[in-house]
Formats: sequence, C-alpha cells, structure tokens
Amino acid sequence: MSTDLSAPDIPQSAGSTTTAGKGKRPRPPFGVSTVSLLAVLIALFSLMPLGYVIFMTAATGWDTAVELIVRPRVGELLLNTVMLMVLTVPLCLILGVGGAWLVERTKLRGSRWWAVALAAPLAIPAFVNSYAWVSAVPSMEGIWSGVLIATLSYFPLVYIPAAATLGRLDPAIEQSAASLGLGSWAVFFRVVLPQLRIAMTGGALLVALHLLAEYGAFAMIRFDTFTTAIMVQFQSTFNGAAGNMLASVLVFLCLLLLLAEVKSRGTARYARIGSGAQAKATRAPLGGYQAPAQLALLALTGLAFGLPVWFVLRWLSAGGAEVWAADEFLPALLQTLLYGAAGAAVTTIVAFPMAYLAVRHPSWFSKMLELSNYVTSSLPGIVVGLAFVTVSIRAVPGIYQSASVLVAAYVLLFLPRALVNIRSGLAQAPKELDEAAQSLGKAPLVSFFRVTLRLTAPAAAGGAALVFLAIVNELTATLLLSPNGTRTLATEFWSKSSEIDYTGAAPYALLMIVLSAPMTYLLFQQSKKVAGQ
Repeated sequence: MSTDLSAPDIPQSAGSTTTAGKGKRPRPPFGVSTVSLLAVLIALFSLMPLGYVIFMTAATGWDTAVELIVRPRVGELLLNTVMLMVLTVPLCLILGVGGAWLVERTKLRGSRWWAVALAAPLAIPAFVNSYAWVSAVPSMEGIWSGVLIATLSYFPLVYIPAAATLGRLDPAIEQSAASLGLGSWAVFFRVVLPQLRIAMTGGALLVALHLLAEYGAFAMIRFDTFTTAIMVQFQSTFNGAAGNMLASVLVFLCLLLLLAEVKSRGTARYARIGSGAQAKATRAPLGGYQAPAQLALLALTGLAFGLPVWFVLRWLSAGGAEVWAADEFLPALLQTLLYGAAGAAVTTIVAFPMAYLAVRHPSWFSKMLELSNYVTSSLPGIVVGLAFVTVSIRAVPGIYQSASVLVAAYVLLFLPRALVNIRSGLAQAPKELDEAAQSLGKAPLVSFFRVTLRLTAPAAAGGAALVFLAIVNELTATLLLSPNGTRTLATEFWSKSSEIDYTGAAPYALLMIVLSAPMTYLLFQQSKKVAGQ
C-alpha cells in the first residue's frame, strides 16, 4: 500500500505542523529525540543488574574477590552447574529434534495431536515438575535427578523452534542429495541437521540459561547450583559479599553462553532463493517403527506432562475440599493476577519506544539499545533481584520491598517478550498510513494512536499475554523483592511444598498449570506463524 504525498490536491490543515512527504519517515509521536531519549533511559535501566555486578565486584576489592571466588565451594558449584548443562542440553537436543522430525517429516499417526502434546510440558513450571517427581520418588536428589527433571521440563524449548524450522525447509535440497545417492540417514545428518543449526543453538541457549536461573526445582531435590547457593547466602547473610561474588560468576557464565551461541550460529545462508513456490516435504513412512515411535512419544509426554498432572490431581484428591479454602488461595490468585496485569501493562508500554526506534528508525544505535535488553533478560532472576535489593536499599530505601520495585524487576526480566511482539506488529503496520494521516493534518501523537497503535494492538496484546503468564510462574525475584504479606501462587506453592504440605500446595500448582497452558499454546502458534505455516 502506498500514498502519493506530493499530490497537489491533498488538503492541508491550517493548524498543521506536519511536513511529511513522499519518501519521508513518519514523525514519532513525541519526536525522534524524545523517543531516542526514552529508549536510552530504558537501555540504561535494563543494564542496572550488569552494572550492579561490576560495581559490587569492584567494591569488594580484588584480593577479597579472588579469595571468595577461588575456593572449594565455588569449584563444587561450578562442577555441579557445568555437569548439569553438559548432561541436560544434549538430551534436550536429542528429544527436541527427534520429536520434531517425527512430527514434521514422518507419516506418524496423529502427528497433529503429537505436535501440541510435545509442547505441552512447557506449561508445567520446573518447580512443579520437581514437586511431582519428589511425590513419586521421595528419595530423589543429586545431579541425575536434576538432569531428569530439567530434561523433561525444558526439552520443548528445543522442540518448538526445531519443529517450526523443519516445517519450512525446502525439500528440494534433500531430494537433490537423495538423487546423488545418499541414504535417508545420510540425508538427515548431512543436509537436514545443518539447516537446523540456528534452531538448535537457540534452543540449547534457552535450556542452558534456564538451568543457570532455576532455583525451586533444584532446591526441592537438594541439588546445589549457583542459584540455590546464592539464595542460601542471601537468606543467611542478607546481601553478603560471598553471595555477590557467586552472582558475578553466574553472570560470567551467562555472558559466556551468549557469546558461544553467537559464535555457533555461523555465517551460512538458510533462506530459500529461486523462482517458483516451495514444494511440500515428503513424509517418510515409518513402517515397522510406527508402534515404537508411538510408545516413545507416549512415554516422553507421560513422564513430562502426565506424571506432574497426575500427582497434582492425586494430592488434590487426598486433600479433599478443605484445600480449596477460599480465604487461602483466593488472595494469592488475586495478587498474582494483579501483579501479572500490572507487570504486563508496564512492560508493554516500556517496550514501545525501543520497538518504534528499531523498526521506524533502524541504525546501529537502535540495535545496540535493543541488545542491552536481551543481555539483561538472559541474567537469572536472582541476580536481577539482588541488584534491585542493593540499589533500592542504598539509593532509595523507602521503596525497598515495595510493589513498584517488584514490577520494575518483572519489566527487566520479561521486556524482550513484549519487545519482540511489538516490533513484529510495527513492522507489519505500513508507515505510509502514518505518513498519510500526518499529511492530512493529524499531529504525530494523534496519528500514532489512531493508526499505528490500532494496527499494532494485536501484537502488543500477544506480548502482554506472554509477559503476564511468565510473571505468574516467576519465583526467585518474587521471593526476594515482594512486599511483606505478598502472597502469589508461586510463593504460596513454594511455602507449602517447603513445609512438606503437598496437599496444601496442590491447588496453587494446578492454578499455575491452568494459567500457563494459554502461554504454551500461544508460543507454539507464534512459532508456526514465524515459520510461515
């Protein structure tokens, strides 16, 4: 869609100050400088946790920092964390890519049903999964239990992007490889798998970052990682130097993972070029492997989704109607909904200037501002929480453990979820419509609200929904920053399960699963949409 803004018969409003014409970009609602200033302030705000770690390391002093970092306890935590990633990430890759290949590239019976079923375990928070497994096997503890729970919780993070990528791969390359004499397995390993590199590295990065950030799941099975150790340090010494140094090591590991993921992407081209439409991929017959494939998928989804749901329902049944005491769970549900709604609204508003600058005025500057948000969001919630604890106590003591600080932490943790969606919506909103509105006399702010915002609203609503449901399951930052007397579903679940009151924790677990289900389906549908399916 285009508009000839230089046409002489376009009326100009007497009071108009707009000068948009052909080839000009629409003026932002508050001017380029104001939007840029807002984006810079947001980027500086988002870098606060990283600045906190650097400041605390410098304030501790080099000798003390070395003494706190180079000690057997840190080595033990480092070994636990590295072993957890070394064992879990490959298992998630195998299960995620294997499941995606069965669903997208074979004549698997019920493939549409399995496509959703394999994404469903993402609706179970990892600490709820751990709660269910401890209910089934009370003696579970240590690294192998952690690997089992983490693999079952996080393999959909690989499956979803891998399935989306497999669905849009051009089968012509595979057909060419087959015509040159390569067998089915050779085609898969030499042609298909290399084209999944971006999906696999991205999924592996997400799994690894979740492993670094997870607290509740590993604390429940008494497996020590950096995050659980930092929480113990915080609870025992309240923001001591040892906890801060552990946080600095954790941030170093996060940045190392980000760099490794960027390096592993490579420079290969993956987009299809050439004339004509892309053919649909031919699904491979499973033959005698149909039954084993069905059983394998049934076992995987049963362990990852069926078992947690079964034990939640079993504890609910054991507790009877008493566990649904309205005066206990209704306040937690209400506060969860309020924090989720407030966090989602603020995050969506904060994301707009950054997204507007990235889409309508792209430059290296806007890319750097956008990148700062992704770096911060990759940090574990406990590091973000500690940063807010320190800054609020030292700079503005009056706001420590207030609702505003907690919402601000949610904004930093989940800003990219809103940013990605709003950026996508803005990219699909023709800027020519904004130009036309401004050339017809509408002020930039009016044209923004009446044209751009209306066209971007569905994408912004999708981003807000993802943020809302992420806040529902957030535990670590909420434990650190929530005001006294705050009761959310996650904190109440954690409180009950820590007291071995599994029947009392069951209603909160069920409500979190029910609220998480739409997020999982939304993520699944979004991945299909991005893949053009």
